[in-house]
Amino acid sequence: MNLSAQSSFAQAERDIELLVGVRVGHSTQHALVQRQELSLPECKQTLADVCVDGGKVRLRTPIGDACEWRDYTAVRLSGIYYGARFRDPLTLHDWVNSQPMSAPLVCLGDAHVGVWKFISHLATREQRVEILDWYHLKENLYKVEGSLKRLQQAQSDLWRGRWHSAVARFETHTGRQAHNFVAYLERHRHRLVNYEYVQAEQIAPIGSGAVESAIKQIAHRMKLSGAQWDGERVNAMLNVRCAYLNGAYALGRSA
Repeated sequence: MNLSAQSSFAQAERDIELLVGVRVGHSTQHALVQRQELSLPECKQTLADVCVDGGKVRLRTPIGDACEWRDYTAVRLSGIYYGARFRDPLTLHDWVNSQPMSAPLVCLGDAHVGVWKFISHLATREQRVEILDWYHLKENLYKVEGSLKRLQQAQSDLWRGRWHSAVARFETHTGRQAHNFVAYLERHRHRLVNYEYVQAEQIAPIGSGAVESAIKQIAHRMKLSGAQWDGERVNAMLNVRCAYLNGAYALGRSA
C-alpha cells in the first residue's frame, strides 16, 4: 500500500518488481486499495484547532466527453492529522467530533459556503470559534480597485479586528468590487477576529496553510497526470493516501 499511496498503480507495479523481484499487477493493487479497511487516526492530544478546505478530483467520463471535476472535503486536525472524503461529510464529522476537544475549538476556513456548512456540524455553536482565513481575507481586499492608501488602511483595520472601520472606508466607493467586499465582510463579520492579537499570543492559527498543504499532498496522488476515478472508488484512494500521510505505512507499522 505504501507504493500505491505515493504513485500510480502502474508505477507501483514496476517499483515492487524492482525492489523484491515479484510482480504484483496494477489491477491487483487497485483491488487491494478498494478492500483496505482503514480508520482515521485518534488525536494523541486535545484537539485545539480544525482547518477545512476542498480539493478536486477528476471523475471518469466516457471517451470524448469533457472532463468532470468534483469537490471533496479535506480536514487537518491541529496541523497534524489528515482526513478527506468524497460526498461523505458525515464520516469526517464523526471523526472530528469523536476527538477530545479543547474549549473553545478554533475552526478555520476560507469564504467558501461549503466549508462553513461543514464546520457548522463540528462541536457545538457555543464551543466553536470560527475564524476567516486572514490570507483569503487580504486577497479579497486587494481585489477592490482604487486608492492603495485606502486599501492599506482597511488592511490595518481588519488586522486589528476593527471591521466596522474597514467597512466605513468604502462607504463612498461606488464600485461593484467595493460593494462585493463590504457584503463579504458583513457575511463573515462574526469570523473576523483581532488577527494581530491572536497571532501575537499564539492563540490559534490565522491562516489555513495547514489544510492547503494537505490538499496539495493529497492531490499529489489523486491528480496524477491523466488520472481519472470512478466516483464510488474515490474514497478508498483518499483513505489510503491519508493513511500514508498520517504515517500508517511507516516502517515497522502495519501496511
